[in-house]
Amino acid sequence: MRTYIFIVGLLFPFSITAQNITGKVTDNNKEPLVGASVYWLDTTTGTSTDIEGEFELSASESSSKQLIASFIGYTSDTITITNQTKVEFSLNESETLDEVVVQGRRDGVMISDIKPVKTEIITQTELKKAACCDLAGCFETQTSVQSQTTNVITNAKELRILGLSGVYNQLLVDGFPMFQGLSYTYGVSSIPGTLVDNIYVAIGANSVLQGYESISGQINVITKSPSNTDQLLLNAYVNNFAEKHLNANYAFKQGKWSNLTAVHTVQPADKIDRDKDNFLDLPQLTRYMIFNKWQYGDENEWGWSSSIGLRFLNEKRIGGVTSFNPDRDKGSTTVYGQTVNINQPEIWAKTAYSLDDNHKFTLFASSFHQDQKSFFGTVKYDARQTNIYTNLQYELDYAQKHSLKTGVSYRYLNLKENIDFTDNALERTYAGVYQQKENIPGFFVENTLSLLAGKLTWIAGVRADHHNQFGFEVTPRTLLKYDITPKTVVRASVGTGWRTVNLFTENINLLVSSRDIIFAETLEPEKAVNLGLNITQKFEGNQLSGYLSTDFYRTDFQNQIFPDYDSDPTKAIIQNFSGTSISNGFQAELYMKLWKRFEWKIGYNFLDVYREVDGSKQVLPFNPTHKFLTTLGYQPLTSKFHIDMNIHWYGEQRLPSTKANPTEFQRPDFSKPYTLVSAQVTYNFKRFEVYGGCENIFDFRQEQPILSWQDPFGPYFDTSSVWGPTRGREMYVGVRYILTKE
Repeated sequence: MRTYIFIVGLLFPFSITAQNITGKVTDNNKEPLVGASVYWLDTTTGTSTDIEGEFELSASESSSKQLIASFIGYTSDTITITNQTKVEFSLNESETLDEVVVQGRRDGVMISDIKPVKTEIITQTELKKAACCDLAGCFETQTSVQSQTTNVITNAKELRILGLSGVYNQLLVDGFPMFQGLSYTYGVSSIPGTLVDNIYVAIGANSVLQGYESISGQINVITKSPSNTDQLLLNAYVNNFAEKHLNANYAFKQGKWSNLTAVHTVQPADKIDRDKDNFLDLPQLTRYMIFNKWQYGDENEWGWSSSIGLRFLNEKRIGGVTSFNPDRDKGSTTVYGQTVNINQPEIWAKTAYSLDDNHKFTLFASSFHQDQKSFFGTVKYDARQTNIYTNLQYELDYAQKHSLKTGVSYRYLNLKENIDFTDNALERTYAGVYQQKENIPGFFVENTLSLLAGKLTWIAGVRADHHNQFGFEVTPRTLLKYDITPKTVVRASVGTGWRTVNLFTENINLLVSSRDIIFAETLEPEKAVNLGLNITQKFEGNQLSGYLSTDFYRTDFQNQIFPDYDSDPTKAIIQNFSGTSISNGFQAELYMKLWKRFEWKIGYNFLDVYREVDGSKQVLPFNPTHKFLTTLGYQPLTSKFHIDMNIHWYGEQRLPSTKANPTEFQRPDFSKPYTLVSAQVTYNFKRFEVYGGCENIFDFRQEQPILSWQDPFGPYFDTSSVWGPTRGREMYVGVRYILTKE
């Protein structure tokens, strides 16, 4: 696909009006009520609130003028609608006598009814179904996102959408791009699960407001709000490998200010080598993190509001052979090991000023610096990076339900990487200093239209960015949402995306293996078009509720940079690829909640990710063509405990070719299918939660995943053939202490 038609003239139709009611349902403390029912009196026309307590309802479908909001444990409220288009309900808790009103927990995953792009909202309810020690582990029960190991020795991970590398989805924290360059390699493991409030997963082309990336999707991690979280949370976790996690969150409020302080530490596991390849099955990890978040005011009210976050991360990872001692052996030519030392301070701030219900200015600003010192065998890798991001946005709500957002942005990146060899018997050629400086100012405009009495929502946006090296790039995107019925929604999207490549940080396994790295040409930005279609059918009832969602997305690359591991097993060839490179992804998911006690979900993924080289189809490695997920859950109405289980089945994956190696260093061209089963039990006391579980119950492991482990300094040593779990069965136990605000 080389030609894309976007109707820019329809970005500004100020004259169109809509007949829709939007609003919010809160409690008397102004906290949102998630899943509250909003409906017209004496009709079946209604909806439920989203994760922010907000709703949207067509006025034309009902002759009634009485709008009702209700929520379990609260007194219902009624508002008479005359000419309003926005309303807010504030519900009071029901009075009880010698009884406890049992409230059902909110669903673990919800699909937004309002957003034009399909957006899955993963709540704290879902995160508690597994250990979720860090962000990389928060997707064990999800179909859309897959956590993939990129360096088995230091356990670096990335999050994949649509079978594409994690570099093609935009990962945000509270709306800020904090995972870029150096922070990409280990960043997804540095956010503790106890700090996460909700995770928004949007697949395919997205809004242009946050940038020009998000080729395959966007993951926005929302940290806990100081004004809407527990006063105190303590969490302790240990697994059978003796890895320990400790977390503490404390929140308070004073006037219009509220604050959340969180500390997190991980202490290393024992040295374990179950497959007898002389390499540790998991690295020894030591991490310290402190996080502080301030909030002022309410951004949904007129006037000033602000949110400020600060975080400092110190992390050390040690992997390699079991006898490796980093103080004595790092850079050694006789004892193989890897060490990673990271220091990263970061700050971000969001400040908004609302003139009234229709005019709002918002300033986003963030910065982080990372200093990383590493050894990968005889490869010494020292790097420093400074990032700055700013975005000034103006928002105009007009003609009842339309909105226009426009603004300017600026990005700055300064990445300096120093690569050296303590020994170069393999005659590798890529040592040197690599420096990348980027200055990228940009302008964006995005218009949202609500048409056909609110049944059709259309977002059309475009941004133009100027890269100091590659010049101007224009990124247009459009998204459509049509409500066939209040419970049947069709979404479609198409848009372009582009990104510059940080080769070593995004392909850390290049530095781990004995391969030489060959730069065949100057690397250009990666560019792609993504188009997608989603159909979601929701169903609600007293005994049965849930949804059926099906998706198809196609990503067509105009230029892609993927290391060529196949041409020569001793080399990784880096070059632009402007030929046919396609990712087709189909996904179907059925979720059901029965009798308010049982939950069941089944998901299926089909991935067809390939290139055409010399007229033949070349499947890209490490993508299972077929994948199934099943989750099961049970919680009694008393909510005293809940039991959760998930089952993953992965089909075969193509692996990098090793046919040119000596016979003893060859591996199959395809992995074998495998199944992973995990389960957890959580028991609730008054203020304590005790949980325990087992991941990979049947102890499936990829035996001896490292090629030429017997000779880690030899020419065939390679860790790039890891396709499955390597640590085996993991049992764990944990306890949470929760003190809610009075």
